[in-house]
Amino acid sequence: MANPRESTGGPTPPKEEAARPMAEVGGVRSSDDPVPDLWSGEPAGERRDATCSAGVKRKEGCGDGPSGLTAPGKVRQLQITLYRKAKAQPGYRFWSLYGEIVRADVLKAAWQRVKANGGAAGVDGITIEELAGDPELEEQWLAALREELRSKTYRASPVRRVEIPKASGGVRALGIPTVKDRVAQMAAYLVLLPIFEADFHPQSYGFRPKKSARQAAEAISAGLWTGRTEVVDADLAQYFDTIPHRELVRLVARRVSDGTVLKLIKAWLRAPILEGSTGGKRRLKSNTCGTPQGGVISPLLANIYLNPLDHAVNEGAGPKYQMIRYADDLVILCPAGAGEEAKKRLARWLEKKGLTLSEKKTRVVQSRESGFNFLGFSFRWQRSRAGKSYVHIEPSADAEQALRDRLREMTRRNTTGRNTEEVVREMNETSRGWAQYFALAHYHRSFQQMTHFVCHRLRHWLWRKYGNPWGKYERWTNRVLHQQYGLRPLAGVWA
Repeated sequence: MANPRESTGGPTPPKEEAARPMAEVGGVRSSDDPVPDLWSGEPAGERRDATCSAGVKRKEGCGDGPSGLTAPGKVRQLQITLYRKAKAQPGYRFWSLYGEIVRADVLKAAWQRVKANGGAAGVDGITIEELAGDPELEEQWLAALREELRSKTYRASPVRRVEIPKASGGVRALGIPTVKDRVAQMAAYLVLLPIFEADFHPQSYGFRPKKSARQAAEAISAGLWTGRTEVVDADLAQYFDTIPHRELVRLVARRVSDGTVLKLIKAWLRAPILEGSTGGKRRLKSNTCGTPQGGVISPLLANIYLNPLDHAVNEGAGPKYQMIRYADDLVILCPAGAGEEAKKRLARWLEKKGLTLSEKKTRVVQSRESGFNFLGFSFRWQRSRAGKSYVHIEPSADAEQALRDRLREMTRRNTTGRNTEEVVREMNETSRGWAQYFALAHYHRSFQQMTHFVCHRLRHWLWRKYGNPWGKYERWTNRVLHQQYGLRPLAGVWA
């Protein structure tokens, strides 16, 4: 079998490789010429942030990279090496990465993650279940994919497009690549993520290891306390569908000069889209811009494209503004009176990057006068019983309504024929996931209300299922629902 660690940059002597795996990835290449900072209007020059998160000077071994991304030992060591190199040398361009992507252990780790994530089949109809159900077939399929990548005969398949309803109305288009494309993208993701994690701004929280929406909410609360009480609540119009391919690949090329890797990314970006249902009329549509939501590597590419904006707002404008971003959702915290100017500058920056700010959904909010919602959380200034002002954070009304609607679907009249234990288990899983997300700051009142609603829905469902020989509130008390049926509360304890 060929050496799984071979690289397109040339063979490495076995002894050196064994003693120091991936200690030197590629060769030093100069970065692209600096571009003007479109937020402040001044030349960007060298990257201003020359420190690690702890504020110490960049050096080899400054942190171990995205520790939230689980990977087997050797793959994890590769990620640490890549991260340290990228963190120590902001201008370094990695020219020998394709050989790492086609490593057998990297592809196996990629397959394990894709298998764990699940998902529907792509245009070829091959499902994860049929591959995972036969260990021999799984091994042969993975070996065939590796050979396609090694021989460079691999071709990206069209992306199957489906539409799902949005909570705010309308539909969101999702692109579903084939399982083969998802595994190849995941392998590239495992190798590329630590490189770009070294560059990502700490105020970006979406689709990053050890980053979460709750951390973004905490950052907003802390930012409001600094006096930046005017908020630009921004919405990017169809961001994932409008990212210009050429500019995106140029940003990737600032860190990656391996032509084979860049060619692979271009192939995924330009993969045609198959629209229409399986039984109806279907048509193949060319993809000239955007990275499909649903693709494994799409969140990373989306973060790469907006990373210059993170640095421009949070550093280029000095301490005046603070932007907190989660994927394409963002808010800019400003001093009183500076919100409209920040909104205009944001719109100009996005326009020059081929993106559009939704004027209809973007607004400037005086947070001390009215609250705002972000990532499902509601933020507003409120007075405590002692008369002190504080930032109150709790689940938004829309988030609570979404949970109610989901629980109603589980306990509709036509579901009374289902097994009780199965229904209770689904209700517990749904409410527990919701509670884990929103258990932040002042959530207790909301959780108590949602606990009462969960009890009410199950109680009413049992009443429909078994009839009502006596009062349903006397027969199915909260304690009975908990002890006999296993229903779990959101608030922690039963009343």
